[in-house]
Amino acid sequence: MELLRDILQKHPGKIFGGFLGLLFGLLAIKYGLLKTIFISACAALGYYLGKRLDEQVGLRDILSGLFKDR
Repeated sequence: MELLRDILQKHPGKIFGGFLGLLFGLLAIKYGLLKTIFISACAALGYYLGKRLDEQVGLRDILSGLFKDR
């Protein structure tokens, strides 16, 4: 049990990445690659928006950052 705890503490990024890879693979098998990419993109956008809202950034600032005039 202590070995498992030690591995979890020393390598959380590898474990998280492996879990995400496994989840992506299972979704690709079940729903197809394009649907899985769409689901992943929606989840990434939702994470980004949620993170910005947690940082007390207004929705108007978020949207203006996404759609800047270039």
